[in-house]
Amino acid sequence: MAHAHHDHAMPSVVEGRTGFRRGAAFIIGGLSSGHGVFHWIAQSFIVVLPEVRDLLLGGSIIAATSIQTTREIASGVVALPGGVLTDALRRYWGWVMAVCMALFGVGWLLMAAAGWQMPGSTWVAASGSGTLSTALNPVGYALLIVGMAVVAVAASVWHLPAMAALSSHFTHRRGAVLSFHGVGGNVGDVAGPVLTGLLLTTLAWQSIITIYAAVPLFLAFLVFWAFRDIGHRAQAAVQERVTSSMSAQVEETKLLVRNPRIWGITIVAGLRGMAYLGFVTLLPLYLADVLGLKIDSEKGLLEGVFIRGSLIGLLVLVGIFASPVMGYLSDRFSRKVVLVPGMAFLAVVTLLMVPFGDNLLAMTILLAVLGVFLYSDQPILTAAALDIVREGTAATTLGLLSTTRFIFSAASPILAGWLYGIDYTYLFYYTAALYAAAALILLMVRLPQLAPVTEHHGHHDDHGRHDEHGHGGHGHDDHGHHDDHGHGGHGHRHH
Repeated sequence: MAHAHHDHAMPSVVEGRTGFRRGAAFIIGGLSSGHGVFHWIAQSFIVVLPEVRDLLLGGSIIAATSIQTTREIASGVVALPGGVLTDALRRYWGWVMAVCMALFGVGWLLMAAAGWQMPGSTWVAASGSGTLSTALNPVGYALLIVGMAVVAVAASVWHLPAMAALSSHFTHRRGAVLSFHGVGGNVGDVAGPVLTGLLLTTLAWQSIITIYAAVPLFLAFLVFWAFRDIGHRAQAAVQERVTSSMSAQVEETKLLVRNPRIWGITIVAGLRGMAYLGFVTLLPLYLADVLGLKIDSEKGLLEGVFIRGSLIGLLVLVGIFASPVMGYLSDRFSRKVVLVPGMAFLAVVTLLMVPFGDNLLAMTILLAVLGVFLYSDQPILTAAALDIVREGTAATTLGLLSTTRFIFSAASPILAGWLYGIDYTYLFYYTAALYAAAALILLMVRLPQLAPVTEHHGHHDDHGRHDEHGHGGHGHDDHGHHDDHGHGGHGHRHH
């Protein structure tokens, strides 16, 4: 299909009825803040996982890690069909995001209910709350699994219209903008664990999750007001090239999945997801079991859990500053120049945790160093995929990336937990090997070479631009548009 974009007409496309909601700062800030809410609560649950394991799951590592596996499976099942639907229903992106935010709160209420049905549950943390339970609570475990499935579906679908909207609005700054969106998640990843570690000193874990669940339920109304018509610009960008019918979207998806470079990136994203999820799921258990950072530790009721939450937050804190810088560098130079050394760096730092990870000071330093690249690679991988694909398949591409990552990483928490049960150092060998494999594969994937970012597009990329995917659809790429050797019309990629 030819790419018939008419971007000179974009000023007539409005993203809202007031100029305030059309501004770049509002769009980026609002979507990034919503992203932060999802990460804040999800990362907070990671912090309380040792308490959930010990008080509700009979001390079972596999039962605890299977909750994260449930999250990956539910997310993976919905991601690709959700991406196709999201691309087909661009006009309703605001509705989709509002419903997802509300469902996110409902899921956490179900998970909080798992803790409230335990015998002797109280609002305030009991002095003996660090005592290991004798058996797994089946009703509580079932509520945790169902609640996590709802949470995962809501979070997975939210990301599709949010990131597709950013990709559509800010085409020539895609790596930087998606990295800023990642920073929103990073802020939640920092604030959530630190606050949760502090609250654990006085409140039961189920009390904390109950409080957190109310936040997205309230924010759902705000999300609808802010972004109810954000999909109109993306709809206008493709309306003359392809209809929004489901049959047309399925054809676009078929073209997408035939692209070998997309599959190369998705495999790398899958390996990266395996490494990240296995490590992050087991990290709080490692901090509690090996370093003694738990409620009944020798360090005392207050200090242990607060330090544990702070260390998990520290892992992300550096990424808040590093992620936009890495995104900018990937826009300015190339995705691969940033990603390959970054993943190799993650492998080396993780290996250093084998000899030094049982020392609190050394582990603190290693976690801070690990954060430089741990959260900056995912948005750049996403940008690399979106560099290749058509305007009308952004959400489908995100769904494909997510589905592949979830297929790869679904069993990773359980596998990492099994290795951890044998020898805790195996967790670090496992993680490092996956990062190294991802770096090697990415080295062999041919990615588009990006042209330098120009400044003549206005205050942001809504208007007056020629899309780098446009005007070149004559079969030079893997599925019908210009690639590294193509004749890309107006030439925003120079090779």
